[in-house]
Amino acid sequence: MADKSIEAETQILTSSAGGSVGDFFALMKPRVMSLVVFTALVGLVAAPGQLHPVLAGIALLCITVGAGASGALNMWYDADIDARMARTAARPIPRGRVTPDEALTFGVVLAVFSVLTLGLLVNWAAGALLALTIAFYILVYTMWLKRRTSQNIVIGGAAGAFPPMIGWAAVTGTVSLESIVLFLIIFFWTPPHFWALALYRSRDYERVGVPMLPVVAGARETRRQILLYSALLAPVAVAPAFIGLGGMAYLVAAIGLGAALLALAVRLYRVREEGREADHAAKKLFAFSILYLFLLFAVLLAEQLARPLLA
Repeated sequence: MADKSIEAETQILTSSAGGSVGDFFALMKPRVMSLVVFTALVGLVAAPGQLHPVLAGIALLCITVGAGASGALNMWYDADIDARMARTAARPIPRGRVTPDEALTFGVVLAVFSVLTLGLLVNWAAGALLALTIAFYILVYTMWLKRRTSQNIVIGGAAGAFPPMIGWAAVTGTVSLESIVLFLIIFFWTPPHFWALALYRSRDYERVGVPMLPVVAGARETRRQILLYSALLAPVAVAPAFIGLGGMAYLVAAIGLGAALLALAVRLYRVREEGREADHAAKKLFAFSILYLFLLFAVLLAEQLARPLLA
């Protein structure tokens, strides 16, 4: 195992340059980036006041590029363990299509460009929040927490919760209760979402020494924590309907989606034996959690867009 690890890391360090546009795009983690941008869009549309469409487009572009920068820098730092995990072995750096130095340079350039452009052309409150998001994801989560504590996702998940707050700040120049609530929804959503993935990928994390909760505390405790955070998420997700951010449609959606997520978490918690049934329940919760967040924010977005038409 050690020989394979050394061989994989040597291959990464000695790989030649010459990645394609698609390889550099893959460094930006486009699937993760799309959800980040969508939640930022909801924050931007829901914020009081108006932002010129051109500036709104620039803000979303900067958030997109900033999210891509975080993905590239994460892949640069984690190249050694990515090469030894089945889920990540096909990424551009482990496959030798992009060198670590290229990924680092690409990520830094994108990060600086996105923060400065957002700050100079929109406002510095949004620019500062974007800088904080990138720094938190790379320095706090990737470099500090991920390989040291099973609470990596709980604390580090804050990075993925900032985008709607950035979108809100792009319009208002401030942080408010409403944007904090949107932040909290994603913050409490992250642990059950990612721990569900970690449950059926635990051997991957164990192999590379990343102390994800299933590796450190076991599957049973992980399922209990997933249920706990799902129960905490449900009332937080309803909160926008009571602070003027969401309407009746959102309230109904939040209650229904929350009940469905809780039902899946309970089903996962009740699994007594590891194996195919446990993996199936974890995969189902993981897949639904993505749909849950998307639909929750989609209903909120639809309500916000419909308000001028109903006024």
